[in-house]
Amino acid sequence: MSRSTVEKRKLAPLATPTDLKSNAIQDISGALAALLADFFALYMKTKNFHWHMSGPHFRDYHLLLDEQSEQIFEATDAIAERARKIGGTTLRSVGHIGRLQRLNDNDADYVTPEDMLAELRDDNKQLVSLLRETHEVCSEHNDAATTSLLENWIDEAERRTWFLFEMTRQPK
Repeated sequence: MSRSTVEKRKLAPLATPTDLKSNAIQDISGALAALLADFFALYMKTKNFHWHMSGPHFRDYHLLLDEQSEQIFEATDAIAERARKIGGTTLRSVGHIGRLQRLNDNDADYVTPEDMLAELRDDNKQLVSLLRETHEVCSEHNDAATTSLLENWIDEAERRTWFLFEMTRQPK
């Protein structure tokens, strides 16, 4: 294939058939790209804490975070594919994730198990808010399919928040 053919293909516009207007595609796929970056950031932090968990509740916490990270990762493909189904684009690199993510990383050498769980609880709670914001964008454009997916992810993030809250609650 010639260099000019490759360059033309790189610049070729997407022509995915959809009845959504171009501004809806741009708004929704942009919101989904940011959400996808947040899911990857939360996945990585959850795996980081899973790998570095310690203490007397190691097994329970280690297994919980493994289950939660799997659930978070499972959503990533569906988020990206939804953006593509409507004719949008999605993330292209780790750098792209870093530019779009709204959840903070944690690169500390040591984090206590209690702080790990509390931080993940707060991140999942923040993710619920970000999911609701994305839901509003999709609702404004009558994108029922994306709002339906988001409702399931909201429920999953609320469940993760609840579990982490109960595990970090201090007895009175």
